[in-house]
Amino acid sequence: MHRLKIISGHLRPSSPLVSRRDLRRSECASAAVRSPEDVVVVHGRRTAFGKAKRGAFKDTTPDELLSAVMTAVLKDVGLSPNKLGDVCVGNVLQPGAGALVARVAHFLSGFPDTVPVYTVNRQCSSGLQAVLNIAGAIRNRSIDVGLACGVESMSLRSVDNPGDLSSRLMDNDKARDCIIPMGITSENVAERFGVSREKQDAFALSSQQKAARAQSSGVFQQEIVPISTKFVDKDGNEQQVTVTKDEGIRAGTTLAGLSKLQPAFKPDGSTTAGNSSQVSDGAAAVLIGRRSAVQALGLPVLGVLRASAVVGVPPDIMGIGPAFAIPAALEQAGLTVSDIDVFEINEAFASQAMYCVEKLGIPLEKVNPNGGAIALGHPLGCTGARQVVTLLNELKRRGKRAYGVVSMCIGTGMGAAAVFEYPGP
Repeated sequence: MHRLKIISGHLRPSSPLVSRRDLRRSECASAAVRSPEDVVVVHGRRTAFGKAKRGAFKDTTPDELLSAVMTAVLKDVGLSPNKLGDVCVGNVLQPGAGALVARVAHFLSGFPDTVPVYTVNRQCSSGLQAVLNIAGAIRNRSIDVGLACGVESMSLRSVDNPGDLSSRLMDNDKARDCIIPMGITSENVAERFGVSREKQDAFALSSQQKAARAQSSGVFQQEIVPISTKFVDKDGNEQQVTVTKDEGIRAGTTLAGLSKLQPAFKPDGSTTAGNSSQVSDGAAAVLIGRRSAVQALGLPVLGVLRASAVVGVPPDIMGIGPAFAIPAALEQAGLTVSDIDVFEINEAFASQAMYCVEKLGIPLEKVNPNGGAIALGHPLGCTGARQVVTLLNELKRRGKRAYGVVSMCIGTGMGAAAVFEYPGP
């Protein structure tokens, strides 16, 4: 825990690092001048998120979801897939982290066999990790342009199978904590850090209200790729449906309704189905490149990746990860919490999201302005890529140079964060 104390110490006004951080912030402002070596985001799209097991995508395979967004991103900007140096796909539940699924989706999208593809599984941050992996390949000059994706079908694959593990894990406290149900880790955070049921429900209500407002005003239309697919109803009848909207948003949510829900993981707990992320199906894709290569191809720049960090935290309170990953990423960027316009923090549970927000002193109005996973859903391997798409589109709508952060907690005890700049119109 020593490392965590050091990182959290960066946030205290009395920290000796404050002056150095202020210096680095001014350095970052100077460095924000466009460099041909910048790693930039060109464009991103996502599917709508369907309710797992019962929503419109319950019979849709993940390769089809993935193919839809891969195809749409390149079509939107008029880029031939043979220009891609690599494709990385985040996935959690498919065998082999979805390596076969990714290659099949690759061919279903009409990509040539000369373009390589691989997958990555860093649990709930897999979609963001795919972005960071492609960015790393660009920085080390292995490639000039790449596609980072995330996909998950939680309808067709279960989170209940932990894989093949040694019986010795029961003799090691930290190893044993890695298999604690995620809902119990939420309860642990709520109990240890005093996050009340009332705070959790209020946070969940806000997520639903913001998402409902965004959906009704058409905010998500530019993100979402409409998908026509088959759906088998409860009577076994197959029908074609076109999915254009997130299914988990409940515009009629009330605090009174949330307060009536029973605890989902402990009889005397505070984590409920209403203040937890929804189990979902979905996919997202983000096109990334070196600025010089992107300009040579005549492509737009939606955002610039300025910094990223992944940290470890105790697995039994894995939800606190963003509270330590965000300061680490901000330190790299030479920025502070007050410099950031929008924080996209994954709402795995209201307990952990609320803790992280309060720990870092983030104004609630800056957090998930269009709702988060409590309302939208959390298809595990997809979420990080979806957050990048949502964040940069939100910053673009604001019409001026701005900074945003994407962050999430990670099962088994980690946190990830990335800092993006929207350079302005």
